[in-house]
Amino acid sequence: MITLEVRGNTRLTPGFSTITLGGPGLEQLKPTGFDQTVRLFFPREGQDRLRMPKLSSEAWMAEILLLPKSRRPWVRNFTIRRARPELGEVDIEFALHGDTPASAWARRAQPGDPAGIFDMGVTYLPPAHAEWQLLAGDESAVPAILAILEHAPASLAAEVFLEVPETADIRADITAPEGVRVRWLARDGADALPGRLVLDAVRTSSPRPGRFYTWVAGEAGMATGVRRHLVRDRGVPKPDIAFFGYWRHGRSSPG
Repeated sequence: MITLEVRGNTRLTPGFSTITLGGPGLEQLKPTGFDQTVRLFFPREGQDRLRMPKLSSEAWMAEILLLPKSRRPWVRNFTIRRARPELGEVDIEFALHGDTPASAWARRAQPGDPAGIFDMGVTYLPPAHAEWQLLAGDESAVPAILAILEHAPASLAAEVFLEVPETADIRADITAPEGVRVRWLARDGADALPGRLVLDAVRTSSPRPGRFYTWVAGEAGMATGVRRHLVRDRGVPKPDIAFFGYWRHGRSSPG
């Protein structure tokens, strides 16, 4: 468990913000790049302080659940967007989903506010046999995919599909190898469910030749839909697909 504090809060686009966290405890964190995931602990609105678990293993969950909600922190999974060990800082990028607890905290967080993290490792594990990669996600997976591209080797060849709420959320300054093609998909108030544009784009895309590795994350129906399409319609081996339902449309995470 690493206890930190907010050092900065930067609005990137209408739908995204970056929270910079810092503190001497980051000496314990071993940056791995790519989609390094952490459990982020942050206080509920009205709490006078952050109560971090004392246990440094997965047993912390039982410890948290024993607390009354008035003292229990929020806990959500996030990707470290960038790490600066020499400065004792990490950036965590938030997709501002309506009034979810994480979005509400990201909007109000100010320097000095407490937060904490617990390192969960990485899920992006491309096999050596992959000749190219398919990376796809809605706004909740955009930070992870951009971090993957930023740390990728120059030899990476990939087709990337990124869905965001608005055209104004599209980034023009991303870092990616020359062999990567990024396609941004903006809903712009359309009736399409989150993730639907990504799913449709993958279904209608023309794959590159050769065996490929897929990493897809975001709304649960979209992630499973992409996997189902690749396995049933394109004959992709299941072990070559990593898929993660970060959230489910119309259903909130328990607190």
